[in-house]
Parts: sequence; structure tokens; C-alpha cells
Amino acid sequence: MSTSEVLPQGAGYGVGIGLFFSAFMVGLTAMQSRYTGVSPTESEEFSSASRSVKPGLIASGIVSAWTWAATLLQSSAVAYRYGISGPWWYAAGATVQVLLFAQLAAKLKLNAPYAHTWLEIVAARWGTTAHLFFMFFGLATNLIVSSMLILGGSATVTSLTGMSTIAACFLIPLGVSIYVVVGGMRSTLLCDYTHTTVLFAIILTFMFTVYATSSYIGSISRMHHLLDEVSKISPVAGNAGGSYLTLRSKNGLIFGVINLIGNFATVFEDQAYWQRAIASRPSTTVKAYLIGGLAWFAVPFAFSTTLGLAAVAFSAVPAANSPSQDPLSSNFIPMLAPLSQNAISEGLPASLAAATLLGKSGAAALLIVLFLAVTSATSAELIAVSSILTYDVYVRYINPKATERQILRMSHAGVVIFALVMGIAGVIFYYIGVSMGWLYTFMGVILGSAVCPIALCITWKKANKVGCIIGSLVGFSAGIIAWLVTTSALNQKVINATVRDYEMLAGNLASIGVGAIISTTASLIWPDDYDFASARAINNRGTAVASRNVNDELEEPEVEKKGLDVSASSATNEAQIDPELDPVGLNKAFKFAARASIVLTLVLIILIPLPLFFAQTVYSVTGFSVWVMVGIIWIFLSAFAVVIYPLWESRAALRLISRGVIMDIFSPGSGKFVAPSSMKKPVE
Repeated sequence: MSTSEVLPQGAGYGVGIGLFFSAFMVGLTAMQSRYTGVSPTESEEFSSASRSVKPGLIASGIVSAWTWAATLLQSSAVAYRYGISGPWWYAAGATVQVLLFAQLAAKLKLNAPYAHTWLEIVAARWGTTAHLFFMFFGLATNLIVSSMLILGGSATVTSLTGMSTIAACFLIPLGVSIYVVVGGMRSTLLCDYTHTTVLFAIILTFMFTVYATSSYIGSISRMHHLLDEVSKISPVAGNAGGSYLTLRSKNGLIFGVINLIGNFATVFEDQAYWQRAIASRPSTTVKAYLIGGLAWFAVPFAFSTTLGLAAVAFSAVPAANSPSQDPLSSNFIPMLAPLSQNAISEGLPASLAAATLLGKSGAAALLIVLFLAVTSATSAELIAVSSILTYDVYVRYINPKATERQILRMSHAGVVIFALVMGIAGVIFYYIGVSMGWLYTFMGVILGSAVCPIALCITWKKANKVGCIIGSLVGFSAGIIAWLVTTSALNQKVINATVRDYEMLAGNLASIGVGAIISTTASLIWPDDYDFASARAINNRGTAVASRNVNDELEEPEVEKKGLDVSASSATNEAQIDPELDPVGLNKAFKFAARASIVLTLVLIILIPLPLFFAQTVYSVTGFSVWVMVGIIWIFLSAFAVVIYPLWESRAALRLISRGVIMDIFSPGSGKFVAPSSMKKPVE
């Protein structure tokens, strides 16, 4: 069954423009501004949500920002290629970075609590040359991530509706930019929460359809039978017994390594993740990243274990007009014919499975969840690049004495500029034939070399400036050379943009490995002795804390009325300005983040998958049932953590909004929020 034009073109253009969703988000921003006192007309609120957001909403934002089109489409593609090992390696290989980033988030709050971007810390520590050098990696990361978002989203919208791919490339970021310009960072987080809620609802719908109610599959045992039949018809090269039902997958393991390396770059170098750490309350930053990382794991694991494997299973289900119901018959006509490598690389197994499973309803559900995934991640990239253009380009190099109004105007312009760049980049990659799958596995080759130097700059006082710059540069060159040489050697001296395991593995390993070795070795031989005083002084104005407490929409009223003293502004008095910036507490948070993230990383990457890999077990119905049930339980726990928990945290704000709406209904104009007289007003 083809999904071509399962939905009308109008549905594609409606989703692509997303004006209804943009209007909805603008309305939420207006309500929050009226009834809670939060105003996106201040630059600090626009770029960092006044650094006041609680852990549940930050965790929800992390899940949303890390759920790209690739998360849903590429994870299903690797499930289609490698069987049950694909979902695990995709999820685990992209979860540990968020868990480990908790350490950087803790150090950010300790060493540069008022920074707007990670590049400001680089500039404060190492100066202009290093700042410009690492800005290349930062903006390259944003450009590559954005291109993947646009490529994956537009390819699927085109597949399901017949909409013009070129139009989709431009309309998607255009619609998102509207509400980002109006609402800023807090609007982005609200969008994240909306997306996360719908995402979990649709994943659960697909899971229960596939494993409980579908007339084609309908049970775990039936799925196991169909996967076993496909393994006999078309065994998977490199898998134990050629089966889809084993963790013993050589190519799956190779993909896991590529996935692990490449995603370090797109977390550690992407301002979007630093932006959420900046927006988070200092005392709960670590908690937010650990919850967000563990909750996100369930998204690709459950989604691809459902739709990715369903796409495989449908190639063992005879079509209605099949002359034979015997899967091994030469006259067997499956519901889905085997997909080409290009179709798999474009991420089409998920959309084909959804449309085959539920027809137009399934296609529509997938289109909605992909639209929300693309828009949510796109909004994160827009606000991230806007912050870099504003604070690291405009304020630092063009107008160091910029006023509040000028900074805000530049922030708005940055959103619009990058929205246009995203559309143009998507079109360029589309015309040169680069798919989402290829770009996903290649990104570590380009970006991996700077991962370790950036982490060392933020966390280690001995990090050597020259060593880290040289390490990034040499690692970048090594990655490109390793990819070119391996590709040429394995493909009769032909270089192409085809997803191949060994070529990508060589490039990714060379890039991150050489960069890490050089930067670490140079820092040990010629250690710096940096005390982070200049980093703590970045934007360290006493008014920042007053603004944070006034604009904390999630704070209980009695806490809001504490009236913190904000007269001091020196780094030595930070703990007096804001108790949450107490160095002792932040050091404890860092140590906890280090222990927790390392233990969880070992569990997800080594202790669980490797013994199962070496065991070479092909799972029975019982083993596969346990595997699927783990995904179902995990998705329920994740939904509680990032959908229900943020509502509980926001109960004070929800009461304020409800009360204000009711007051306005019965007495128009009386519901507007008025700050208590004891609260300090933010600086205009």
C-alpha cells in the first residue's frame, strides 16, 4: 500500500503553515502575560524565561526539543533495518548525552549563572579568537539540526499529502517563527509541553492499536510470528539467525556507536540545550535533565518498536487480493513491499506503517505528531540561534552598549533571519540529494571534534585554550579524511551520499576521538589555572534575580513575597542575592549529576545491551513480550513525569489564570494580574 496522497494536499499546506497552532500559542502567551504578570517584552524573559522555570516543564521541554522528525522517522527506519536492536541503540545512544549534560548544566549554574549562551563563557575565558572559532561549530550544529528537521518533516508531509517539498521547507519555519517572536523562550516551553502531551497520546494510540486491537497484528504473539516469518523470507545480514528478534545485530551495534558519537555533538554544541539549562531554576537544573533524559528514552524506543516493527510485519501479512495466504508461497503478495534503501533513509517505514495500519486516520495522526515534533524542535533552534546572534554577535561585536529595546529588536530579527535560513538550507539539501538519514549519521563527522573541548572549557579549570582549539581543528580534519578514505576504499573510489555503516563509523570515531585526545593531552601537559571569576561576572547584575522572582509563573505566592535583597551585584555575594546559587549546594548537585549520569550511561550502553548482544539469543514469544511490555511501562512512567508532573508544579499559576479569567468574565478588566507591592519590579 502506498501512502501517496493518503491525505489531500490541503492538509499538508494547512499543517505546513501551522497558522492555527501559531494562533493558539500566541493566545496562550497573551493569557499568561495578562494573568501571571510574565511579559515577553523584556529581553531577559524573551531569551531565558527569567531563569525561573521548574524542573517538570524543563524536562518536558527537553523531551520535546530532543524529539525531532528524525527521532520518530529514523528510529523506525533502524527498527526496519535491524529489528529489535535498532530501537534500543537509537534510544540509548541518544539518551546518555542528555543525562551527561546534567553535569554541564550544574557547572553552568555554578560557573556562569547569568550567561545567555555557552559561547559567552568561551569568550570570557579564552577571548575573541576562541569565541569566533567555536561559534562556527555552534552555528553549524544549529544549521545541521534544523536541516534534518526540515528534510524529515517535508519528506513525510510530501509522502502523505503530495504537498510540494519546497513549499514545506519554507512554510514550516515560517509558522513557528510567528509565536516565537511573540512569546520568546517561555512560549517555546509552552509549545514543548503541548507537543509532548500530544506525542505521548499518539504513541500510546499506535501501541495499543498494533499490540491489542489491529486486525492485521493485534497482539504481541502475532507480531512475533510475523517477524519470524519475515526473517525466514528475508533474513537480516549480520543478525543472529538472520532474525529481527535478536539483540545480536552487528550493523545495529555499529549504528549504536555512530548514534552515540553524533548525538554528543548535537547536545553539547547546540545552544537549545544550554538555553533550557539557562532558563531552569538553579536548584533543580540537574533534576530536570535527568528526568528529561530518562523520559525521552521511551519515545523512540516505544515508537519504533511499534511502527518500525509493524512496517516489517506488514511484509508478512498477505494483501486482501493475495492468491495465497501462505507467506512462503511464490504467489505471496504482502501488504507492504520491501522498501528501497533511499526510502528507508528518508524515514518512510513509520508513515507507511501508520497509513497501512489505520488508513487516513493513521496518516493524519502521524502527520500531526511529526508536525508538532518539527515545530517544537524548530522553535528551540530559532530561539537558540536568535540568542547567539543577539548576544554573541550583535552585543559583543556590533553594539556593546545596546539598550533593552535594541536587544529585544535584535532577538526578534534573529528568529526571522534563521527561519529563512532554515528554509533555504532544507531546499539546498533536498536538491543535492542529501537525505535525513545520511545527514543524521554524518553530523558527528563534522561536529564531533569540538565536543570534548567545549565540555572541558565549561567544567575544567586546567583546560588549555590552544590545545582545545587545535584538537577541534585537527579532529574535524581527521573525521573528514577518515570518512573520505573509507568511503573511497569500500566503494571503488566513488564518493556518494549513501548511508553506509563503516564509512560513517570511521569518520565519527576519528572526529570525536582525535579532538578529545589532543585537547585533553595538551591540557594535562600545559594546564591552565582558571578560577571562573570572569565567567561568573557575565551579566551579573543584581536586578537579574529580582526579575527572576517577579516573573516566576510557577512560584507559590508566599514564596514570591519573600522580597529577596537584590542590591548586591558582585560574584562573591551571589549566594546572598539568590540562595539557589549557593556554591556548596551547586557543587553537591554537580557531584550527584556526575554519579547518576555515569551510572545510567553504563547501564544503558553496556550493562543491558552488550550481554544480550554476546548471548546471540533469538527471542521467543515470552522474551519478546517482556521487551514490548518494558516499552509500554516506560512510556506510561515518562508520560507521568513530563505531562502530569508539570501540571502539578504549575498549580499556582493555573489557579491565577483561572481566577483571572473568571473575574474578567463577570467583571471585564478586573482579572489582570497586579504584582504585590512587596515584589521588586523587573528593570524595563
